[in-house]
Amino acid sequence: MIAPLPIDAHLTSLVACVKAGRNLVLQAEPGAGKTTRVPWALLEAGLLDPGDAWILEPRRLAARMAATRIAEERNEPVGGRVGYAVRFEQKVSRQTRLRFVTEGLLLRRLQADPELKGTAVVVLDECHERHLHTDLALALLRRLQRTSRPDLRLVAMSATLDTAPLAAYLDAEVTVCPGRAHPVTVEHLPRPDDRPLAEQVQEAVARLLSEPLEGHVLVFLPGAAEIRAAETLLAPLAEARGLDLRPLHGSLSFEAQKAAVAPSERRKLLLSTNVAESSLTVDGVHTVVDSGLGREAVHAPDSGLSRLRTLRISQARCLQRTGRAGRLGPGRCLRLFTEADFRGRPAFDLPEILRSDLAEAALALHDLGVGQLQAFPWFEAPPREALEAAERLLGLLGALDGDGGLSSVGRRLAPLPLHPRLARLVVAGEDLGIPLRARRAAALLEVGELRARSDLGRRSPGIAHGLDCDLWVRLDAFEEAEAAGFRSGAVRAAGLDPSALRQARLLLESLSTPGEDLHAGAEGEERILKALLRAYPDRVARRGGAGTYTFVGGGGARLGAESRVGNADLILALEAEGHGRETRIRLGARLEPEWLLEAFPEVISDQECLVFHEGSERVERRSALLYGDLVLDETRGPADPSDPAVAELLAEAALARNTLGDRWDGLLQRAAWLARLRPDLGLPEGEALRRATVCKAALGLRTLKELEAADGGSALRSVLGSEAVRLLEAWLPETVVLKGRRVRIDYGGEAPVLASRLQDFFGMKEAPRLAEGRLPLVLHLLAPNQRAVQVTTDLAGFWQRAYRELRPQLSRRYPKHRWPEDPLQG
Repeated sequence: MIAPLPIDAHLTSLVACVKAGRNLVLQAEPGAGKTTRVPWALLEAGLLDPGDAWILEPRRLAARMAATRIAEERNEPVGGRVGYAVRFEQKVSRQTRLRFVTEGLLLRRLQADPELKGTAVVVLDECHERHLHTDLALALLRRLQRTSRPDLRLVAMSATLDTAPLAAYLDAEVTVCPGRAHPVTVEHLPRPDDRPLAEQVQEAVARLLSEPLEGHVLVFLPGAAEIRAAETLLAPLAEARGLDLRPLHGSLSFEAQKAAVAPSERRKLLLSTNVAESSLTVDGVHTVVDSGLGREAVHAPDSGLSRLRTLRISQARCLQRTGRAGRLGPGRCLRLFTEADFRGRPAFDLPEILRSDLAEAALALHDLGVGQLQAFPWFEAPPREALEAAERLLGLLGALDGDGGLSSVGRRLAPLPLHPRLARLVVAGEDLGIPLRARRAAALLEVGELRARSDLGRRSPGIAHGLDCDLWVRLDAFEEAEAAGFRSGAVRAAGLDPSALRQARLLLESLSTPGEDLHAGAEGEERILKALLRAYPDRVARRGGAGTYTFVGGGGARLGAESRVGNADLILALEAEGHGRETRIRLGARLEPEWLLEAFPEVISDQECLVFHEGSERVERRSALLYGDLVLDETRGPADPSDPAVAELLAEAALARNTLGDRWDGLLQRAAWLARLRPDLGLPEGEALRRATVCKAALGLRTLKELEAADGGSALRSVLGSEAVRLLEAWLPETVVLKGRRVRIDYGGEAPVLASRLQDFFGMKEAPRLAEGRLPLVLHLLAPNQRAVQVTTDLAGFWQRAYRELRPQLSRRYPKHRWPEDPLQG
């Protein structure tokens, strides 16, 4: 007998909504039964005749388990009326009417069958998770409804969902259904804990086991690495208490995943990633330990690099995890973070479409005939820069033609179940006569590290190769395991991860096409490196200093110490992690410059330019070969001093360093005053005058030292012209004569300044004026100690007033100096 679930009471109205031709948004709390009951109700009501329903799940395990649960409840085999299809595996037949699939498979289906012929309903389960494929599926399905398939019905379901925006986008009816939730006691840490996460989990589980405890314990951790660390610490405790300690994550085989969630009388201690957050019911769980952490991929459009980061999950996901403890009765949740931490978290996670690499989505949309991605009717539009970065990458891969549609290469990439980069690697390998090697390289680049985590610190000697590439280690390991028939003993002896090997094998099987490698040995290695270059044209990097490399397009990274390509001047960064200055190249391949010329002749350019060399302080002529903006090779030689561009560069360096001295400043300041006094002369002013003068002086020179010794006065006179030079000497002299000696005028302030001893002005009725009386001099009248006793432009007024008051003080302080009563007598 099938146990009743809360959703059962709502099925009649849900079916009626769909039968009336409406889309439906269903918000049903955890445990309501929406995943297993709603699709079956649509089937029983005849709404799928004569077709089927596709139920989209965010993860492979959820798709398998949901199909299995429905089939078991009806005593039917999986693959009969209910089946599933996930990457690398499917159990379906001609009789299958309910097909549980992962979201990415719908995209492949649409590319092959844009009208979804024979499918009456598409159900999007757990759409609150907002995977990139969720948003893409929503947009494509809604577009299909509005064009050639108005009869297609859409049902969106979730436990934690902001229903209003989605209902408005789908023009859907909203139904809310309570779940079979029991109260869950939530406990937070009293204060933050900085210890390693595995130690925190160990302490939390030990505390739980020291108290009366019902049912299984489910521990949420961010990733497989953290699960392995916690498993190591918890193993002795689990053995002592008779617990069944089980990991649960996406890299495990389906058999291992199914065993982890299967009903059991023995108490389980489950260490899980987010696969157990939603879509999947783990029977018997009464207690949850939540680390509050998750793993997500973040893409940087500017660098083209993606990185995984561990972050604090949203409040909504914390509530999802907590709800797992309240399915069967009152539960308990230990959160390994404080209540203040929880309140400070965002309400929902940032959708993947706002932070992910969009290249694969962009390729699929172009394959479906979408030309302008910005104008596509997204549910939530991705950032413009992310779309532009995706288009830019497709262009570099040769996937787009001049009109923005798919090129012949793009049409070959689109059907392959790979990121466009890796699809381009496969296609290039076919063209270069190494299809098997290229597919194997693509599979291993997607799967990642093959070595077991415990073996990562050991550097394998590997097999001798003629060309340097870090990928050889991974390829050699896979081929050795293959030669040994992938026997478990051989795999363990080689220190390899069976789960990673299994994924690589399944991916290779999905890529299998006719064709054998035509080249082996050194020739084959060179061709695989050339194929890799076609897939990673934006990851070309040139060696700098101290193990650093500069990427084409800007940015830099360090090469990992374990890399085998450290002696190469030019490399390809196949795998990198981190961001900014912390970027580290984990997997590199050696490149030869001629390969770039062969593959991308349109990107290669020769550049002749003049540069100022900081070390020698001279202008040199540089000839460079560039790949984009990356210098592949360059030569330097002496510049032609008669070239005006040489003078400009030299002048720019001198001005930037401000090395020309006071001699130049005085000349230029006088000329600046002339430009103000006589605007009719049209002289350059300010910085323009300085630059023109220094450039004139630099003509025929090549070094900064020569310029510093040049005649600035001659250069200035050449810039000013004869009339201006005449006026400069007549109106704005460098010095004036006082008491038979020349005193320099300072033109650097708001007014020209003449500073001299007060005695030098005895006998002078008025202050000197410049420019035929148009410009008064500011006098700094200095005492014998060279300090100004007065600053004035009114010398006559000073004699009449201030001097009479100052004279007694000056006489007493400086008795050896003459201080006449009448200063005009000289």
